[in-house]
Amino acid sequence: MKNRTTVERKSERETVVTRTFNGPARIVFEAWTKPELFKKWWVPKSMGMTLVSCEMDVRTGGKYRLVFGQGMAFFGSYTEVTPHSRLVWTNEEGGDNGSVTTVTFEEKGGKTLLVVSELYPSKEALDAAGTGAADALVETFQQLDELLVTLGASVGRA
Repeated sequence: MKNRTTVERKSERETVVTRTFNGPARIVFEAWTKPELFKKWWVPKSMGMTLVSCEMDVRTGGKYRLVFGQGMAFFGSYTEVTPHSRLVWTNEEGGDNGSVTTVTFEEKGGKTLLVVSELYPSKEALDAAGTGAADALVETFQQLDELLVTLGASVGRA
């Protein structure tokens, strides 16, 4: 059975994406925090984009920078890192309209409930951003599913 990704606008300033993954929180968290794994699933294949650089210093106060082949970049700082359960980072490429992303990882019976919240400084900032990034997570989460299958197999052999 496939896990479903839900995308909701929770308020005037917040979108929330929810998905359950077949794997322990430790492995799902690693896929979000290790650049060599993150690069394998983050960019939706249907967009024809490539992630040419992925710098991630995943610790409270650490920085990240993702650069795409088209010259577009996402960057910011990690404001909270709790291994295997929570990540919070700023999205500074949006300037004053940038959002704050919170990702929580809740393990239940070997599966992980993942919740991604994007909180914008104003209704206007969220309206301008739209839900395109949240909608793209439907595809990227399918790609993460595929990666988790290979990681689970490699973890099982370890």
